[in-house]
Amino acid sequence: MSETNTVISIDAMGGDRGPEIVVSGMAKSAYKNPDIRFIVHGPRDILQPLIEKRKLEDRCEIRDARDVVSMHEKPSHVMRHGKKTSMWSAIESVRKGEATVCVSCGNTGALMAVSMIRLRKVEGVNRPAIACLWPSRNASGFNVMLDVGADIRADQDDLLQYALMGMSYARNGFGLSRPRVGLLNVGTEEHKGRAELKVANDIIAAAADENDFEYVGFVEGGDIPSDKVDVIVTDGFTGNVALKTAEGTANLIRDLLAEAFKYTPLSRIAALLAYPSLRRLGKRIDPRKVNGGVFLGLNGTVVKSHGSADATGISAAIKLAITLAQSRFGDKLAARVASSTGASQNELTGDEKGTEQQ
Repeated sequence: MSETNTVISIDAMGGDRGPEIVVSGMAKSAYKNPDIRFIVHGPRDILQPLIEKRKLEDRCEIRDARDVVSMHEKPSHVMRHGKKTSMWSAIESVRKGEATVCVSCGNTGALMAVSMIRLRKVEGVNRPAIACLWPSRNASGFNVMLDVGADIRADQDDLLQYALMGMSYARNGFGLSRPRVGLLNVGTEEHKGRAELKVANDIIAAAADENDFEYVGFVEGGDIPSDKVDVIVTDGFTGNVALKTAEGTANLIRDLLAEAFKYTPLSRIAALLAYPSLRRLGKRIDPRKVNGGVFLGLNGTVVKSHGSADATGISAAIKLAITLAQSRFGDKLAARVASSTGASQNELTGDEKGTEQQ
């Protein structure tokens, strides 16, 4: 593959819908991005006809991996016995420098575990985080939230690292020169929250100027989709609960709207009249368009697609991977974390500021 191309490593076997949907999503991305190439991992006899059907032979290299990580396998089992799986193989391509980003729809716990043991944590990172995109009122349409499930624990130093990693993600993923960062709490008053949140509030505020971001202080749950913040920092337990609650609420509202519009003949007519507006709303909040959580804090970038994603969702995850690859996000994130060593003691250097804005 040409060195001028962006190469994405794809775990084709991890999704709930099978490799055909993954390859369909690759085809959507390939059509829009002629300069990308794929290393695709999975059983060759299954993948070859799917790739040929989509006329992607000249854009793909298949790595024959016979085993598949199921959604129910324990991460510890995969770490001991998963070396022949498509997931392991996909991450190995990033570790060896053959691809810049790995994309997988597979088991989240197993993917994080394998990523950590093969890619290793960036020096200075205690706990990696998963960052997701959250629909918001911002001009970009989204906010970044982390952690949403990599680790249920986080002390003040971890929360500072999440702030720096999330800021770097927002800067490189959305082109925000000075992202606004907020720390999720039960209230905006400085006296509220657990002890580690109060300490984190102080050290993140102290780090803001040196690392060229704006710290807005504590934010509440209602601020997550607002336009007052670009990056929301929290621990993985709280973030995951918030994410799953939002997904469940969105599904409930969708079902209630559908039920309401079918209730009477008049409501059915109203539904027809409202269809263009509802369609625009559906596109605006379509979860497939923001499919892809990013593992932050590793020596390599991994994008976790939703397991039930369709071709549009897979394509969105690959689009995110392309953006991060072409911005050299991994190198910049490592530099950002390195510059924050000792930040909790107010010794931030901010040396990476100029590098990240190149």
